[in-house]
Amino acid sequence: MLDFLLDKKGFFVAATRPKTHGQGRDTERQMSYVRALTCKECAADYPVEPRTVCENDFGPLEVAFDYTAMRGNVTRESIQAGPDSLWRYKDLLPVEGPPRAGLRSGMTPLIRADNLAKKLGVKDLYIKDDSANYPTFSYKDRVVSIALTKALEFGFDTVACASTGNLAHSVAAHAAAAGVRSFVLIPHDLEEGKIVGSLVFGPRMVKIHGNYDDVNRLCSQIADKYNWAIVNVNLRPFYTEGAKTLGFEIAEQLGWQLPKHTVVPVAGGTLLPKVWKGYREFIELGLVKDNQPKMYAAQAQGCSPVVEALRNGRELFKPQKPDTIAKSIAIGNPADGYYVIKIVNDSGGYGAAAQDQEILDAVKLLAQTEGVFTEPAGGTTLACAIKLIESGRIPRDEPICVCITGNGLKTVEAMQGQFADVPIIPAKLNDFDRVVDELAQQPAPGAALTSPLVSVDPPTPRTQPTAATKPATP
Repeated sequence: MLDFLLDKKGFFVAATRPKTHGQGRDTERQMSYVRALTCKECAADYPVEPRTVCENDFGPLEVAFDYTAMRGNVTRESIQAGPDSLWRYKDLLPVEGPPRAGLRSGMTPLIRADNLAKKLGVKDLYIKDDSANYPTFSYKDRVVSIALTKALEFGFDTVACASTGNLAHSVAAHAAAAGVRSFVLIPHDLEEGKIVGSLVFGPRMVKIHGNYDDVNRLCSQIADKYNWAIVNVNLRPFYTEGAKTLGFEIAEQLGWQLPKHTVVPVAGGTLLPKVWKGYREFIELGLVKDNQPKMYAAQAQGCSPVVEALRNGRELFKPQKPDTIAKSIAIGNPADGYYVIKIVNDSGGYGAAAQDQEILDAVKLLAQTEGVFTEPAGGTTLACAIKLIESGRIPRDEPICVCITGNGLKTVEAMQGQFADVPIIPAKLNDFDRVVDELAQQPAPGAALTSPLVSVDPPTPRTQPTAATKPATP
């Protein structure tokens, strides 16, 4: 059989392996197409169990599938016959039995953003809107659906996470629905909306002095001592596979086509490589044509280690101390940052970083053109997409997809001071008439949002990255 692994250039290549599955699938026994966990560096195989890194080189592990067995069985028709949720892609996910979480997660809107496209002067613009994801209004409902299902298959009785907010919210909600105990660990200065939005589901919450990277280091120690399923630590290989479903949905919702350009926010680096993997799996299975899609990384200027490396032609990023309003993507030492850089470079994409005010302006622009209220992470992605378009990195006449990953109702504090005071008047018609006359003299909402953003580097022939020794654990 053949399974596909990331090679040194970031593409999936075939490797011959002993055959472990028959050509058909025993649906009654809920067998999966998972073959093993495989090291992304040396390709060593490991059993399917809670494990994160390779014993040989400390490279990260990833789920390997039997694509030969999938061919002819995983089809457009079989997918479309599935539920109206991310679980329609179950054959491409690392679970053995029936779904145990996220039964209504996924299949979020793909919006053809004609109003915004006209504003930006582009032809085909799409917004993949995970701010509408169920139940906690962020893309994290995808990864938690798979991680919690896998935790229950492994027999864990407690799930936990290190989080900048959205993951805590999602773990708490899905654990409550599944009747599982949950712990969520967060930075001490997280937005109040995300704290309340998590506590309402009844998790055990602990605030940690420091930033996300401090929280994540502690969670690695907790996983070893307490034998808990920490979804983004010891279940990370399974957790990250859930992010592929965003890419699957984009392709299916575009009529089984891939956008030429996909702009993705980068925090820990989970999402962009897995959207790419989703695209490559659909190509390998013949579900979509390979149009050589390009991937673009979006980060806040106050926390942009990946974009800084891309701009300077380096294979490795330098960790940063986060200082940005976009707290949900404020991860200065992204676990999968190395792989984001590889995939962006080898797909022919690029990266951009946005300043805080540019982020807030983009939040308003998206809301006032397409009726989508996103959190600062989504504002970052749109602001960076605008920069990439304005600089010529993304052509205006080719299909573009901007990934919005969280809802602005969770971070209303970020928008304080961004709007004029709302008038208060007596309940009299003549006073209302006066206000209408005054408002008529003011610019229309959104009129001030057309000023150009600071541009990124214009496209130039890309030089080869300088040679460097990659650390064992990116």
